[in-house]
Amino acid sequence: MLGTLMLIAVPTVLFRLLGAFGVVRFATWRVSVLHGLAAMLVFTASAHFVPSDLGPMPGHHDLVAMVPPFVPFPRLVVYATGVLELLGAAGLVRESTRPMAGLGLAALFVVMLPANVHAAVAGITLDGEPATPLWFRIPEQVLFIAIALWAWAPARAAAAARRTGRVAA
Repeated sequence: MLGTLMLIAVPTVLFRLLGAFGVVRFATWRVSVLHGLAAMLVFTASAHFVPSDLGPMPGHHDLVAMVPPFVPFPRLVVYATGVLELLGAAGLVRESTRPMAGLGLAALFVVMLPANVHAAVAGITLDGEPATPLWFRIPEQVLFIAIALWAWAPARAAAAARRTGRVAA
């Protein structure tokens, strides 16, 4: 249950430690957290493309089972969301693409929430384990959305400051 959060937390702390040791790219918690989210997305996106019996993570067939019945072409949707996660991860690591990647990922996390709800309510198993319970998964998803929006918000604030002639903080 805590696996996905650890996929953000551990890289975030490692990136921030690099910042503490002088790697300028990771000089702030914000950038370290956004790179942590990117690292998590690389891991979770890989599940969209690998067979379910390959390792300790859910795989493609598990994720297809999560797709609610009202969504057409579930196998294609799983591949597409994997590609979008990888594009979002790549977008987060470049400062110039970070705001749009953050906004796109926030939207993707909202769109993917019904699959997590369906998996929990329908009793779908992922790699033989029950889906994450909703009492944990919904706040987790809100956290992912908030982090993604954090990538977008400073760019929005800077654009507003340019329009009004003020200096952005």
